[in-house]
Amino acid sequence: MPGPAFPELGFYTLAGQAHSSRLLVDEVRQAEELGLGSVFISERFDKKEAGVLSGAAGAVSEQMTVVTAATNHNTRHPMITAGMARTMQSLTGGRFVLGLGRGIPVIQDTYGMGRITTAELEDFAGIMRRLFRGEAIVGHDGPAGRYPVLYLAAIDEELPLGLVAFGPRSLDLGGRCFDRVILHTFFTEETTRRCVTSVKEAAAGAGRRPEDVSVWSCLATIGDHIPEDRRLMKSVGRLATYLQGYGDLLVATNGWDPAVLERFRADPVVSGFLGGIDSLATTDQLEHIATLVPEEWLAASATGSAEQCAAAVRDQLAMGCDGVILHGATPAELAPIIASYRR
Repeated sequence: MPGPAFPELGFYTLAGQAHSSRLLVDEVRQAEELGLGSVFISERFDKKEAGVLSGAAGAVSEQMTVVTAATNHNTRHPMITAGMARTMQSLTGGRFVLGLGRGIPVIQDTYGMGRITTAELEDFAGIMRRLFRGEAIVGHDGPAGRYPVLYLAAIDEELPLGLVAFGPRSLDLGGRCFDRVILHTFFTEETTRRCVTSVKEAAAGAGRRPEDVSVWSCLATIGDHIPEDRRLMKSVGRLATYLQGYGDLLVATNGWDPAVLERFRADPVVSGFLGGIDSLATTDQLEHIATLVPEEWLAASATGSAEQCAAAVRDQLAMGCDGVILHGATPAELAPIIASYRR
């Protein structure tokens, strides 16, 4: 069976606060029909558990790679995560990528979980590699935890590992220890190029082949064929939510003006908002918040006609990215863009 038409393209299932996880089934089938090569699965503990969604995506697809982007290594025992990953590899015939991330500190603090460090991620990646080589790990005592015995089975399989990377330490770690690095949404061209270079140089410095580590951009894709209120939510609402959660990091990474972020935070609508703006804001609130966010901050996205969006996707590849996640849109919303990209 030939592979996907566009292995370099992917999408996030259940984008935009989907009301039911059941929607994943049709989305994955539609995406595979469009030729997309990867389905990415994000995790929100209250309603989107990565293991369940990964299994569903693997069961209703035949060719697409299923990627968690991301789950956290410290929310499950390593054997539970390894068992889930091995089950997914068996279910999909090797089409699974275990993607990890640092998570959001405010949520970790709320749940009483430890904040994830670079050393923990590197140690955990090593544990997964060893388990899938069939090693019995005895007396492990490292940043990821203390474990008397870890043993998966007498196997020798490959488990591709992904990392959602943001800052320089994560990018370096991705190049050294992971197979797929997923960048963040609303990265400028300069930031994207710098991130790609950082990952590839870190891979070479670790004695790896840079081409063996794929870098995926995460491109907000908001075509004009989508109703205006939804476009506003997918652009202004989504960026505003990122600024709520980790605005300092995003602003510093892109070299944006921190004074703009301070004005955004001080605005009465924003400062008094309870919950994620992309989940709960009204159209009137979003129109107001749009006045607080510079156009140049929103420009790092694919917008306009289907042809313009397809061109923006190609631009990401020209920046050195190996793949592009068409973020924030359902396969149905992506269909005209993929048709243009195909042409």
